[in-house]
Amino acid sequence: MPRAGLSPRAVIDAALEMVDESGAAGLTLAGVAARTGVAVPSLYKHVEGLPALRRKATAAVLDEFTARLTAAVLGRSGPVALDRFLRAYRDYARERPGRYQLTVPAADAADPADREVAEAGARAVAVAFALLEGAGITGEQAVHATRCLRAAVHGFVLLEISGGFGLSESTDASFDRLVAMLTAGIFGG
Repeated sequence: MPRAGLSPRAVIDAALEMVDESGAAGLTLAGVAARTGVAVPSLYKHVEGLPALRRKATAAVLDEFTARLTAAVLGRSGPVALDRFLRAYRDYARERPGRYQLTVPAADAADPADREVAEAGARAVAVAFALLEGAGITGEQAVHATRCLRAAVHGFVLLEISGGFGLSESTDASFDRLVAMLTAGIFGG
């Protein structure tokens, strides 16, 4: 019988707390068990091992990330929506660097074990596709544009959170320029 109060969601929440503190690589069953006050074998009543826990945590983070992006663009369109989307993306990654690490690897859509992560990832991508559709960018072109947007912001954020920008000029000013370049590339101007 599972420990009173322990649920799959409580296990995922404990995993996310670990990721917040130690990064994605720091996620262990032993650490989650210690946080939840159970022995490691007791976790198997709620999750089928570390790979399954990682997938469930990743799906939860992708949904959290998607909610942040959606809230940023809701009711907006055009360059304003793109600006808000890019800033929400950056803000999430800077505020939750451990969780953000979980969003980087793509799920294998052909693997049934990755279905939940693949569906959560698709919801995140749908926000970008909807934004791009307002610029007349659909289908294959939306895939390419989404990849370019993600690569640009991901690269910037990864350098930023790892201390890769050593010059004294403001990283906020640099990000403003990146947003302007990406907006011009998508919407012209």
